[in-house]
Amino acid sequence: MIDVKQTLKDAESKMQKASNFLAEELARVRAGRANVAILDGVRVESYGQMVPLNQVANVQVSDARTITIRPWDRKQIRDIEKGIIDSEVGVTPENNGEMVILRLPQPTEERRKELVKQCNKIGEQTKVQIRNIRADIKDKLKKAVKDGLSEDLEKDAETDLQKTHDKFIKDVDAILADKQKEIMTV
Repeated sequence: MIDVKQTLKDAESKMQKASNFLAEELARVRAGRANVAILDGVRVESYGQMVPLNQVANVQVSDARTITIRPWDRKQIRDIEKGIIDSEVGVTPENNGEMVILRLPQPTEERRKELVKQCNKIGEQTKVQIRNIRADIKDKLKKAVKDGLSEDLEKDAETDLQKTHDKFIKDVDAILADKQKEIMTV
């Protein structure tokens, strides 16, 4: 027989992971403001290996539209520029001999709407994940009834599961609303 409390805890943990994943993915979406998280996916060749950018340079936001990348070894400026160009950041790097500078342009209204659609798509995928987790747990509970779990316990567990589901769906909506507000703010 299954442990109902543990099963519900596992479901909540999986839903929390989905929500955290959404927040991380949305942090990488460039909303027009300088944010070092947009460089998280950038890989740079360093001594024959591909490593994350933050392992070869100091990355800072100097103002609302500028990110500065100061490499620890000046010889790597070209590799850093190449890594940024090859990534999906969509910004052309400049360098002044000592550091790489990314100037983020003000997104147009059309581009901001595209970004909102992109965020909504990621958010909808997260909601589907949460719903799938709920469906899997419901199936487990139904099978447990056949294995001897009382129907009252199963109904109570489903009610708790639905409350957890609703909480995380509301959480996803709040994360999306915050990101949309950030994107649409000029």
